[in-house]
Amino acid sequence: MIILGEDSQRTQGKDAQSMNISAGKAVAESVRTTLGPKGMDKMLVDSGGSVVVTNDGVTILKEMDIDHPAANMIVEVSETQEDEVGDGTTTAVVVAGELLDQAEELIDQDVHATTIAQGYRQAAEKAKEILEENAIEVSEDDRETLVKIAETAMTGKGAESSKDLLAELVVDAVVAVADDDDIDTENVSVEKVVGGSIDNSELVEGVIVDKERVHENMPFGVEDANVALFDGALEVRETEIDAEVNVTDPDQLQQFLDQEEKQLKEMVDKLVDVGADVVFVGDGIDDMAQHYLAKEGILAVRRAKSSDLSRLARATGGNVVGSLDDIEADDLGFAGSVAQKDIGGDERIFVEDVEDAKSVTLILRGGTEHVVDELERAIEDSLGVVKTTLEDGKVLPGGGASETELSMQLGEFASSVGGREQLAIEAFTEALDVIPRTLAENAGLDPIESLVNLRKEHSDGNFAAGLDAYTGDIVDMEDDGVVEPLRVKTQAIESATEAAVMILRIDDVIAAGDLKG
Repeated sequence: MIILGEDSQRTQGKDAQSMNISAGKAVAESVRTTLGPKGMDKMLVDSGGSVVVTNDGVTILKEMDIDHPAANMIVEVSETQEDEVGDGTTTAVVVAGELLDQAEELIDQDVHATTIAQGYRQAAEKAKEILEENAIEVSEDDRETLVKIAETAMTGKGAESSKDLLAELVVDAVVAVADDDDIDTENVSVEKVVGGSIDNSELVEGVIVDKERVHENMPFGVEDANVALFDGALEVRETEIDAEVNVTDPDQLQQFLDQEEKQLKEMVDKLVDVGADVVFVGDGIDDMAQHYLAKEGILAVRRAKSSDLSRLARATGGNVVGSLDDIEADDLGFAGSVAQKDIGGDERIFVEDVEDAKSVTLILRGGTEHVVDELERAIEDSLGVVKTTLEDGKVLPGGGASETELSMQLGEFASSVGGREQLAIEAFTEALDVIPRTLAENAGLDPIESLVNLRKEHSDGNFAAGLDAYTGDIVDMEDDGVVEPLRVKTQAIESATEAAVMILRIDDVIAAGDLKG
């Protein structure tokens, strides 16, 4: 009996598993060469000729035109990793691909997919336990370690030449915006400026608004400024409903215009009365209001984004008001300096010298647009890992050290499990070796020799022994300053395992109608 339409496609059993596994492996293989400090870059070109040059795993996978449904599941692994931690996306995808590769061999040996899934889950749980036990505690005052973590995240991502400076800026930025119970890196704004060198990048303790003053007679800068934040319009209020005004003689028209002008004057007077020197307005500012503001020496900015207003409120300590009738002197924020400055050929408003800035701006500079874009991606990863470390307070050595230790300890765990799950756990341990192996390959080293030397060090009890990609030596990664947040590793293993298990459990691929789920 034929129950599907004539043109419907259906792949079943081992064919379906093989097809999905191949798709997952292909995605992992596409980013594998980007892993580590010696990883290569990818150039992504769209149909319009736009180019992105990067070795950031999640950017590559997001921008690639991937069609296969199983391959998209692996892409989701990188997106989850990016959202949760901000770094380790390539690691997560490469591990997922290797788990699928190892599973394929077991399936060929007639080990059932559910048995493999069970073994993988057990191994992942045990792996997280081992990592927790071996994690190194970091206090929020340990600035040196935080800088090392920031440097590790941006290594190999175009920011290499100036990573010392940038890592310091990243740590300063995250510490500045940290609240007692939460760290929101959205409060670290990144401004990209093409021109100058990466070394010219700087941190502004305050906010840069991509706007100009609205009237040429307004001051270019104001010192010790009281800042008003108004999420509305400095314009004549319009009626809620359509209305007509019938004028029968010129005097009435003049009265009408005078009334409008009076309304605008009252709005400006209200700002003057509360002591505002600078005003940021979320909507438009009427020409007449601009004239009155300039006359009073108030610097005004119109059409400021709501995100800019909220960041200005955090930076200056002011409140965003929705109606000028309600504004009080207490609603004003304070900044030591508000000035219009030229940066990279664009005029922007700098709000600086604020006390205890809870919103800061990183100015990134570079020779070309591609350099600055890649720099921004490196900084975003770096911000994510510093934030994660401050939240969790635990780090692990990098350079393949954690994966090698896991591989060895899980090997012992596998023999205690027994049954067919043991085969799956052993496959999981071999899959983890892909990280140190790939680091060695990408650095032009002998992967087998590097793995053997790593295992020897770890069997001697040196948990922090990892591969130095520059020299090929096995060194103590903690001493070498190559450290990553614990959550980068646990999240990578968790999401890679879940994605691999989900793909392995599919034994039927059917062309469906419109899926509403």
